[in-house]
Amino acid sequence: MDPARRPQLSAAYADHAEPDLGALVDRWLASFEQALVARDSAALHAVLGEECHWRDLLAFTWSITPHDDRDTVVTGLIEAQARVQASGFTLARDRTPPRIVTRHGRESIEAIFTFETGNGRGDGLVRLLADDPTRAWVLATSLNELKGHEEPVGKRRPVDPASSRTFGGANWSDLRAEEQAFEDREPAVVIIGAGQAGLAIAARLGLLGVGTLVIDRNARVGDTWRNRYHSLALHNQVNLNQMPYLPWPPNWPKYLQKDMIGGWLENYAWAMECNVWTGTSFLGGDHDAASGTWNARVRRADGSERTLHPRHLIFANGVAGKPTTPHIPGLDDFAGTVMHTSDFTSGAEWAGKRALVLGAGTSGHDVAQDLHGHGVDATLIQRGPSTITSVKAAGLVHSLYYDEELPTDDADIIAAAGSYPLLVRGYQAAVKRIKQVDADLLAGLAARGFKLDFGEDETGHQMKFRRRHGGYYLDCGCAQLIIDGDVGLMQYEDIERFVPEGALMKDGRVEPADLVVTATGFQSQQQLVRDLLGDAIADKLGPIWGVAPDGELNNMFRPTAQDGLWFIGGGFAHARIYSKYIALNIAAREFGLVA
Repeated sequence: MDPARRPQLSAAYADHAEPDLGALVDRWLASFEQALVARDSAALHAVLGEECHWRDLLAFTWSITPHDDRDTVVTGLIEAQARVQASGFTLARDRTPPRIVTRHGRESIEAIFTFETGNGRGDGLVRLLADDPTRAWVLATSLNELKGHEEPVGKRRPVDPASSRTFGGANWSDLRAEEQAFEDREPAVVIIGAGQAGLAIAARLGLLGVGTLVIDRNARVGDTWRNRYHSLALHNQVNLNQMPYLPWPPNWPKYLQKDMIGGWLENYAWAMECNVWTGTSFLGGDHDAASGTWNARVRRADGSERTLHPRHLIFANGVAGKPTTPHIPGLDDFAGTVMHTSDFTSGAEWAGKRALVLGAGTSGHDVAQDLHGHGVDATLIQRGPSTITSVKAAGLVHSLYYDEELPTDDADIIAAAGSYPLLVRGYQAAVKRIKQVDADLLAGLAARGFKLDFGEDETGHQMKFRRRHGGYYLDCGCAQLIIDGDVGLMQYEDIERFVPEGALMKDGRVEPADLVVTATGFQSQQQLVRDLLGDAIADKLGPIWGVAPDGELNNMFRPTAQDGLWFIGGGFAHARIYSKYIALNIAAREFGLVA
């Protein structure tokens, strides 16, 4: 062990010049289990630090449940233990070994462990205080599988295509065609949206034996990516963006282009045997409380309609609804073309023209850069301060996946361990480092008059993503174009109104334009639910996305106030991590393990 990384151990361990971290973790796990099994409040208090955070991911609570002070951690563990009967807490010898880390500004001994409950098996993460390894300050518990309903993977893979099906025939293609048709049966689950989130859940539910149908209005799986603007690519690296079960090809670039993603998702749906109806629109539905099923109306590609009766309905179509453009004075008078970023495909047809892009978030910057690259005189109109971070600096937030190069499963449990107070602390620390890395970039933007911010509490783009799903840009080149003057910059507050020729400025000038692209966001998901499922359900749910009172995301990844209604959104990492918990939660209900 590097002496510089040796923890300052308590007196009980001070004689260990080279402490055996595994032995320290084993000792803590044994003490924790003894206290938990006995449901001994005093003993549990003794193995937990004064500052203590526990995030449970289904294992104890059948939900995603944070606890952020020692008393509530102890109370929650004791109350749940009577039901779940957790035991067998053991250091995970085949995972990343215990190590000394500094996370959220605190040095800890971090370790991954395994355990069992009456119904399942799980893993977890503990961070022991480096100066007192008898106490933990961070604990996470995650359900991984249900006993008796393990996924048929690896050594449990089926013998032949028919062995895991409930209908006859041995030819795989025949089986798949029959399974996808749902002609004589109802799916237990209907997923709206065949993007990365919908497919990840469908793959997991399929392996759990839960009949699942994914519907998508596009003609092909992957079109949700293919149909976006021509230059679109991910702004973070492949390490972070793996899909469950099937990693990206090892020769693919760090930053994936949208058509590569579209093709991969189509192959993923085929390989993971996801049942998908493309060209199918969800028209609306209502919930029958007496039968516990939905009346979900869909329209197929041939125009025919069917009412499906699943027990579970999952919205996996992102966290936003229809495109929206706020009232912009005079925009209706503009004689050129107006389009939302959702309709923008390429700047090629606008070569030699002038364009104004209204909005300085991710899509606004991407569209402005695309226009510039096609020979368009493009100007970005900033409506309010934005958070700008280079993709290099943004990687500091995801160092688990980049710098530490951990196996994806290990990085995922470490990332998922953080409850809201820890995330705030971690993001604030990351922003301080980001500002140092991006000092020249930020100074250049400020010199051009670009309005910068890092959130109301200096948590940067990550917390903006959680709180409002916008207001930031991970720079892939457009920021430098603005700094160099290759992409123009205007402030919306300096515009009087739009006129037929372009934007009339308050100083009397007219900024001419042939095209205005509105990068002004989308309706809330709650509004989409209101349109499709009615006011009563929308009002019962409340906000979808954004920070809930307990610090989790509103109505995301866990049971909602409406029986049988689930939501998933976010990026590839959210899809990979949280699809597991939605699938296990639904499977547990289907198998009668939880009401």
